[in-house]
Amino acid sequence: MTEFQPSPSQQLPHGTSCWIVTNGMAGFEMQAIGVAEALGLSPELKHVAPPAPYKWMAPWGPAAANESIAAPWPDLVIASGRQAIPYARKINRASGGKVFVAILQNPKVSPSHFDLVWAPEHDQLTGPNVISTLTAPNRITPEKLAKAADELSQRYATLPPKKIAVVLGGPNKVYRFSSADMANLAKALKELAERENAGLMVTTSRRTNAEATAVLREELRSVPHDIYDALSDAPEDNPYPGLLGLADAIIVTCDSHNMVGEATVTGKPVYLVELEGGSAKFRRFLDALYVNNVARQFDGLLETWSYAPLNATQEIAAAIAAAYSCKNKSD
Repeated sequence: MTEFQPSPSQQLPHGTSCWIVTNGMAGFEMQAIGVAEALGLSPELKHVAPPAPYKWMAPWGPAAANESIAAPWPDLVIASGRQAIPYARKINRASGGKVFVAILQNPKVSPSHFDLVWAPEHDQLTGPNVISTLTAPNRITPEKLAKAADELSQRYATLPPKKIAVVLGGPNKVYRFSSADMANLAKALKELAERENAGLMVTTSRRTNAEATAVLREELRSVPHDIYDALSDAPEDNPYPGLLGLADAIIVTCDSHNMVGEATVTGKPVYLVELEGGSAKFRRFLDALYVNNVARQFDGLLETWSYAPLNATQEIAAAIAAAYSCKNKSD
């Protein structure tokens, strides 16, 4: 099995140097790495953690001193997250605008400071150098899904042929996910597995609390299942994204833009478990998925439908490649 190869329209010239600048949070970093990989690049990771008062002033204020953010400058910078924005502006100024600076997520400052900005559609950010997609960039590719599924086939060999992936998040700033909520969801999953004669391939996140996971285990004990517990199991044993590759359908809680978006890369039926809470942005995102028939709300039943897999990563990489080429020709 070969690894994913970027399309020619996305590849940057051989030897193009790339920095990824984030505060180290996995969500920001994985999105940026996915875009860099789609461009055919091997990025250098730069983590920034400005002290007070700089962290309070980000993204509007100046960048704090950081020995790793210094010349010689790379050809391309991909920055993401509020704390990274002052450094992206600093690099742009210090290099005399020679570095191509791409921002992932709404920078909260004018996009005109940068060469290209990506923001999700639900942020409703506009501008001549702004690109928006329904889902976020990620590291999931068809090739990686197939390879991971092959590697994990033995883990799930004892489950029934029909397999359902269950991807669980947890409470965050806008959503609640209590143990009682988990009990209700687990009961619905159990009934689904019994009715469909299906196996459940479950993975939790670090936001899924231990009490809720215990409730899940107890409810599912009578049906074929496998649970990866992100709080107690070894990180190297994480079956994600292999379970996405093996699944006939995917059930995912709605609390993570990244988790939901990664599920839609597969082109398989995606069911969203709507949790209590939410925000206007999340509502726009979820409703757009429903309107475009990419996902449906989980109601305990399984249906079959098709849609074109969403691939924001390649769209963003193609936009960066085109803008990068245009800038270099004009310099």
